Amino acid sequence: MPSLLDIRRRVRAVKSTQQITKAMKMVAASRLRRAQERIQHARPFATEMLRVLNSLATRVDPALHPLLDERKTPKAGGKALLFVITADRGLCGSFNTNAIKGASTFIVENPAREVALGLVGRRGRDYFARRGFEVRYEQVNLFAGLQFSHAKSIADAAVEAFTTGQVDSVYLVYNEFRSVISQRIVVERLLPIPRLDIEESSLVPPKPGSTAAGEGGPRMPAIDYLYEPTPDELFNTLIPRHVEIQAFRALLESNAAFYAAQMTAMDAASRNAADMIDQLTLYMNKVRQAAITREIIEVVSGAGA
Repeated sequence: MPSLLDIRRRVRAVKSTQQITKAMKMVAASRLRRAQERIQHARPFATEMLRVLNSLATRVDPALHPLLDERKTPKAGGKALLFVITADRGLCGSFNTNAIKGASTFIVENPAREVALGLVGRRGRDYFARRGFEVRYEQVNLFAGLQFSHAKSIADAAVEAFTTGQVDSVYLVYNEFRSVISQRIVVERLLPIPRLDIEESSLVPPKPGSTAAGEGGPRMPAIDYLYEPTPDELFNTLIPRHVEIQAFRALLESNAAFYAAQMTAMDAASRNAADMIDQLTLYMNKVRQAAITREIIEVVSGAGA
């Protein structure tokens, strides 16, 4: 049985740990508020830009820009570059584990593909670097002062690998922030620009002299765009910027999700510490009561002798 002194030391240690977890929870809550504001401001623009670029990629000739080129389908193999966004620190529950698991699932579910990795965050870098994967890009210690330049660095590496033919597709794996207690793993294609899954008839103009309800059902007129300036100038500016914005959105989502996961984990740790203190205090009282009872028995026995 541990001595009373040992139990008191353990209670003090647990209380010290509880103070640390409470402080970390408060810090995470403060940083979460700022990170949540940033992603709420950036998300509408990134979502609308993705919608416009999806529609544009669906209706134009892929030969107009290299980043629209569909080279190989997933079943046909090819090489993919997978950017895995994790945190630089732990104490955030299953945040890093879920991102690593999402990347591992992608690799397992695409056996026909050769996958190279771009690792953002120390936890993902440490995990995959020890397992012999090809690493084309890595960046750590960026979430302490997250800036758009970090996303531009990721986008530049993705565009260079894709346009030079080193890879046939680029994907992002990250934690999407949904609420303080909910994060979702997202695996999305960054390059080539995804095309919408719509019926081919909506892209084919009706033949001259045909009726709207001709053979094969009604056909929607083709939707075209008026470009100002020229398509080449527009695509050369808009599409690379779109890649940068989507990379920045993924970083902001992951940053907000990390602080939410850390706040939740530290709150759970603080409550567990409180439960442990209660249990140790009860056990300490029982040990002290047993010691007092033993001393009384010894005194009474001595007096009787």
